[in-house]
Amino acid sequence: MFASASPREGMYESFYLRALSPTEPIGAWIRYTVHKRPGERPKGSLWCTVFDARAPAPSQYKHTTEELGVPRRGWIAIGADSSFGADFAEGACGQARWSLRFQSTERELRHLPRQWMYRAPLPRTKLTSPAPAARFRGTLELGDRRLELEDWPGMVGHNWGSEHAERWIWLHAINFQEDPDAWLDLAIGRIGVAGRMTPWVANGALSLGGERHRLGGLRSRGLSVRESATSCSLRIAGEHGLTAEIEVKDPPRTAAGWSYADPDGATHDVVNCSIAQLSLNVREAGRPALELHSDHGAAYELGMREHHHGIPIAPFPDG
Repeated sequence: MFASASPREGMYESFYLRALSPTEPIGAWIRYTVHKRPGERPKGSLWCTVFDARAPAPSQYKHTTEELGVPRRGWIAIGADSSFGADFAEGACGQARWSLRFQSTERELRHLPRQWMYRAPLPRTKLTSPAPAARFRGTLELGDRRLELEDWPGMVGHNWGSEHAERWIWLHAINFQEDPDAWLDLAIGRIGVAGRMTPWVANGALSLGGERHRLGGLRSRGLSVRESATSCSLRIAGEHGLTAEIEVKDPPRTAAGWSYADPDGATHDVVNCSIAQLSLNVREAGRPALELHSDHGAAYELGMREHHHGIPIAPFPDG
């Protein structure tokens, strides 16, 4: 998308991944982003956050440059030695260096329910998950610390647009004790219209036993959301009468704060924890209720305008 953007347009685009240890509360969240203000040259940024529930705080790194492009084999290249494609991610920023390979048997998840919505001006944020469930191998180095990834579960995502939602939640979960192949991928947003915010709208899917269930949508009824920077409770309806109740909570001191800029220069505080605890209760007509738990397999992100949420924001400007 960014390579074909008009010089006059403002836009952003991100390719990202998360991977977590299957046995320990350790996870990585890595983003390759493009940020372009109207009439200006685009900039590329590499973001790397490593979460460890035993550490006093997440490790956060970021590097920004105007050197970016589309490699012959891949989606995006930032700087001289960082690129991301359909089965690999290579990169470095600050003290962080990574060389990862991944594979997935899952087809892409397109969160928006209609294809025309990806071509239309609205919504202003588009998103997909090229690999809503994936397995990673490779290395991630933080100075003298080296993490060996061997069959780590995770996902690969992609979003782009002309501005971020006014307020949003991104929720992904994997590595459930009761069903190792299950996954949840959900985006929830509110947009500003005439100085007021719309109700929450959710789009995503839940995969159980190899069967994918779409959640939310514009016509979905009964969506309930109670969110804070480090926890969220929600109730969401899906297709065929399915209902999911979700509780997610960040372990103490594991949330990472970042500043995200819109193309017009406005900013959001964004808090993300990619080793969050999640419980899921699923009810569907004609089937017994199902409960799933993931001790550290969830990613919970909240984007917001307020700054009094209590999570330190990393000292890296955006935009």
